[in-house]
Amino acid sequence: MADSLKRKDKKGRILREGEQQRSDGRYMYTYVDHSTGKRAFIYSWKLEKNDKIPAGKKADLSLREKERQIEKDLRDGIAYHGGDVTVLELVERYIAQKNNVRPTTRNGYKTVVNVLKKDTFGNRRIDTIKTSDARLWLIELQTGGRSYSSIQTIRGVVRPAFTMAVEDDLLRKNPFEFQLADCLVNDSVKRVAITVKQESAFLKFIKEDAHFSRYYDGIFILFKTGLRISELCGLTLRDIDLQDRTINVDHQLQVTAGKGAYIEKTKTVAGTRKLPMSDEVHMAFKRVISSRKKPKVEYMIDGYSGFLFLDDRGKPMLSYQWEKKFQHSVQKYNKIYKIELPKITPHVARHTYCTNMVKRGVSVKTLQYLMGHSDIATTLNIYTHVKLEDAKNELERLKITEMIKQEMNVVDMADAKKELDKVINK
Repeated sequence: MADSLKRKDKKGRILREGEQQRSDGRYMYTYVDHSTGKRAFIYSWKLEKNDKIPAGKKADLSLREKERQIEKDLRDGIAYHGGDVTVLELVERYIAQKNNVRPTTRNGYKTVVNVLKKDTFGNRRIDTIKTSDARLWLIELQTGGRSYSSIQTIRGVVRPAFTMAVEDDLLRKNPFEFQLADCLVNDSVKRVAITVKQESAFLKFIKEDAHFSRYYDGIFILFKTGLRISELCGLTLRDIDLQDRTINVDHQLQVTAGKGAYIEKTKTVAGTRKLPMSDEVHMAFKRVISSRKKPKVEYMIDGYSGFLFLDDRGKPMLSYQWEKKFQHSVQKYNKIYKIELPKITPHVARHTYCTNMVKRGVSVKTLQYLMGHSDIATTLNIYTHVKLEDAKNELERLKITEMIKQEMNVVDMADAKKELDKVINK
């Protein structure tokens, strides 16, 4: 076709097939999206990269830059418009493939879907989401009142959904591949182990209080075994071997809205374990078993019965009930005593147990087993709260040990520590 017959823009430049310039000066390109079989359109105020953007118009790629991207994506099999999939649709598609998940995880999925249904971000096409958009959305969630941990959960579903889109050739990159701490303020309340003095004061108060004393043994066991609260709730008579002094942990009692109470496997494979009893824990379990009022009909959940800790109705105590006992007992303590206790929960008891074991010199591998952690990093980084005072005490202990070694002509440090322990015990 002669150049004179070809379509041109207002600057006299020849337009290619599919290109045209509208009356307002904006350029448009029409093509067939192979992923949908439908006609699609892209727009730009510039034809070429070096063209100037009209005054007052938003900066953008030129039409031909966008065309080249489309051609590249079509050659690579990537749907230019993400198959016209919205963020909500993508997340629902991802969740649909997750069949074998725990009820708590399923509830988490529902929460994310509900957030996206109410948020305009959920209606956006996935191919329009840039990393900056993803960051801004999470920031808006936090400024809107959502906690850091809640946003972590949301991102924990959305990010793998976008990874799936990349794997399905709907996108080139995942816009959620960034560190959450880079754009959000971590306002999570850090669980901190309480001191030995605070633990002793709390347990003494529970033991002597007319109302809360009935829960003393359960609370004592949490502090002295490091059990998860769901593991304590799930303990049955057959899990306690008083003769061998062991606690069998191979399940947990959970509760969720809609489903109610149910038996679940331990949190991790490493969570299935047998725990040894100290003399004090052994006595506590003996008291629990001997004082347990046998109900007329043993309550059964998913084939399990004979639960150790029962409420006033004869039903197994659930985690939220224990949480309330801790909360109300601390509140009562703080009303009575001038020096108040910090927030104490069943999980704080677990943190405290782990930290105390570290201070007593228990090896990390042994502690990992006792805590039921699949990853040793969890044991090291999350559950141990060694403070400056602890470090000072340890250094002082080493100093005294070295002195004993020199004065008593002890052969090695192990013997010196034994001598030190003798001195301390005296």
